[in-house]
Amino acid sequence: MPKPIDLNQAVRQIRKFSQENKRPPSFDELRKLFRYKSKNAAFWLVDKLIDSGFLKKDKQGKILFDSFNGVRLLGTVQAGWPSPAEEELADVMSLDEYLIKHPDQTFLIKVSGDSMIDAGIHAGDLVLVERGRQPKHQDIVIAEVDNEWTMKYYEKNGKEVRLVAANKKYPPIKPREELKIGGVIVAVIRKYK
Repeated sequence: MPKPIDLNQAVRQIRKFSQENKRPPSFDELRKLFRYKSKNAAFWLVDKLIDSGFLKKDKQGKILFDSFNGVRLLGTVQAGWPSPAEEELADVMSLDEYLIKHPDQTFLIKVSGDSMIDAGIHAGDLVLVERGRQPKHQDIVIAEVDNEWTMKYYEKNGKEVRLVAANKKYPPIKPREELKIGGVIVAVIRKYK
């Protein structure tokens, strides 16, 4: 049996490896990372991490390293009146897991222009778009209208569809010939600095 190990420290080391290499470590790399003499010790470590809830396995038994790409969720913060703040580790959350329901149908696109500014979508933001989703009235969509791409609110009144900007400078768009929905916006990502 390998020497005792602080599992929190092991998680930090594996997370650091995953971030630096943009992938989880192999069993041989775990062996080297923790200076074990055999791969069996690496297997033992992974089993301990699974038993402790740091790692999970999928239905086929494949180890899921998703939690090592996550960010610590420390609780909630009041956006209105101030309240006493207590830092408490609530969970580790992967933004992918939180934002993306269908990874194979989801993509990012960078925003240019100001037609959606009143919806809180600014030039330079990234929007997460889900393909293949049927838009509902007032969803924000990426659409090809008469051979030009745009991002607008999707409005449907009976059989009539129009795309509406979130900026009074821009008039609604009614397709003259063709409207293709490229996807529905599911999240906006803004980097402040």
